[in-house]
Amino acid sequence: MLPGVKVYDIKKNPDERGFFAELLRLDWESFIEKDDIVQINLSLSYPGIIRAWHRHSRGQIDHICAVKGSIKVCAYDDRENSETKGQLDEIILNDKKLQIIRIPGFYWHGTKCIGNEHSMTLYFVTKLYDYENPDEEKRPWNDPSIIDPITCKPYDWNK
Repeated sequence: MLPGVKVYDIKKNPDERGFFAELLRLDWESFIEKDDIVQINLSLSYPGIIRAWHRHSRGQIDHICAVKGSIKVCAYDDRENSETKGQLDEIILNDKKLQIIRIPGFYWHGTKCIGNEHSMTLYFVTKLYDYENPDEEKRPWNDPSIIDPITCKPYDWNK
């Protein structure tokens, strides 16, 4: 995994009504580190939809959890002078095995809804969205400069 990218298994507490799960707790210090969550967002994506690539240059950290359906989450490091330059992490999140992923915003990252049903994703962030001056750099989902380290070709979200 890229430094700072972490996956945490969420414990489901089932009973006759369904289940209860804590998605994020501030006392999970080994996972959350010193992140101050200031905003929680909900995203619905239809099957096959790719939401990529973007990054945050002002220190935002994203914590992402798929609460319905399945998503592929990718993080890519293209920072000059980085020991992990060119590394790409690919993680599958879904509602069957609840997990949350932490992604430092300086990595290019994105998601794809996989499977036959829509996905619902909760993401907790450490910076408030600034409508006047958003902290978001974007690249197209099929940007040829993001290279899959396994194939040495542009990353293919549809592989």
